[in-house]
Amino acid sequence: MRQIHLDDLEPGQVHHLGRRMVTRDEIVAFAREWDPQPFHLDEAAAAASIYGGLIASGWHTVCVFMRLYADGLLARAAAIR
Repeated sequence: MRQIHLDDLEPGQVHHLGRRMVTRDEIVAFAREWDPQPFHLDEAAAAASIYGGLIASGWHTVCVFMRLYADGLLARAAAIR
């Protein structure tokens, strides 16, 4: 795997970090622990909200992104090694 140095990064570059499917059970489990709002926990409450259905916490999506970023880019950073 090719190491990345800060000098390698340029404005406008795109780094594909992969994909991650988040299940209903993961959404609810994360919400119970970290963000217990009704539209993350309860499908009926979520359906009655402005979202119209169960949604993942923003904190959950940030955590998923951070994992993809760490695995897909940061692990190759020369400064980490």
